[in-house]
Amino acid sequence: MALWKDNTAPRQTPSPSPEYTEVERFDAPSKLELAPSPTPAPAAARVTRPNADLPRKESLIADDLTIEGKIEGGGSVRIAGSFKGDVNVQGDLTIEAGAKLTGGVRADKVTIAGELEGNVQEASRIDLLDTGAVIGDLKAGSVTVAAGARMRGKADFGWDEAEGSKAGKHHYSAETGAAL
Repeated sequence: MALWKDNTAPRQTPSPSPEYTEVERFDAPSKLELAPSPTPAPAAARVTRPNADLPRKESLIADDLTIEGKIEGGGSVRIAGSFKGDVNVQGDLTIEAGAKLTGGVRADKVTIAGELEGNVQEASRIDLLDTGAVIGDLKAGSVTVAAGARMRGKADFGWDEAEGSKAGKHHYSAETGAAL
């Protein structure tokens, strides 16, 4: 007769649960952290759900770069070099002094301190600074032109397409300075 009980049942090794991913397994908090970190979300959820409360990221084309192509996206773009192609962003577009953009533009806010050769087809606001030059047409909710800025083209601003021609809205030609 034995005084102890033999446990002959095989031991099962614990296995991770099916929802546990490789990223979560290796992202455990380090022992040096003072406060516990929240459990990370699966990798796909982090990528597909951007936080609308965070400011938009800005991409930069540096002053020593010349790029030809097309820019599309949800962030903002700052051009300090030279870009040839269309820019279609949901954020802001800034053309720095000494920079040149040749192409069409669609952006929320457009700030021109350099040179734009092309049309702004759609913007909520355009700021043409004193060092800025535009060869093309502008279409926006509002346009601000600083003294010293240059423009050759037509500027349409303050018009709501649904309202049609409404009194109090402005239509100007940059070539003649006359109201249209």
